[in-house]
Amino acid sequence: MPDSKVSARLTPADREAVMQSINTIKEKLPFLVDLTTEERKSLPKLGDKSRAFVSKALEIATQNPDFLPRSFDLDEMRRDIELFEALYPILLSLTQLQELVDDTSVAVGSEAYAAGLMVYNYAKASGKGAGLDSMVDDLGRRFARKSKKVQPQASSV
Repeated sequence: MPDSKVSARLTPADREAVMQSINTIKEKLPFLVDLTTEERKSLPKLGDKSRAFVSKALEIATQNPDFLPRSFDLDEMRRDIELFEALYPILLSLTQLQELVDDTSVAVGSEAYAAGLMVYNYAKASGKGAGLDSMVDDLGRRFARKSKKVQPQASSV
């Protein structure tokens, strides 16, 4: 067998504990929103460079509220900034965790698929007459190619 990057088990109890932890996170963040692709594209993004801009804008607005229209909610701006700053380290941690889970899933999936290919090749090579023919044929369907439909050519008259 090829080198195994991951050799582990996830018990049902541990899986359930992880799922419960994810549910707890969702419960602690009841204000999370689900944006459509269009909404996500249309919104201005607050990145690293814009964070300093927003902080300075808040400072200016706090020190000079007289030039703002009455409808401008300075407290809401402050709450939005505070929430963004509180969510940012959570976002970084969850992004890192997602990348680790994704990479691990890809690695173990690849290992499982490579092992499956080895079983198939061994069964194909040495399984003749051992009662494995139908099972090898079953596995081989994964690699069966669909025939390409021949497109009728338009006559060039």
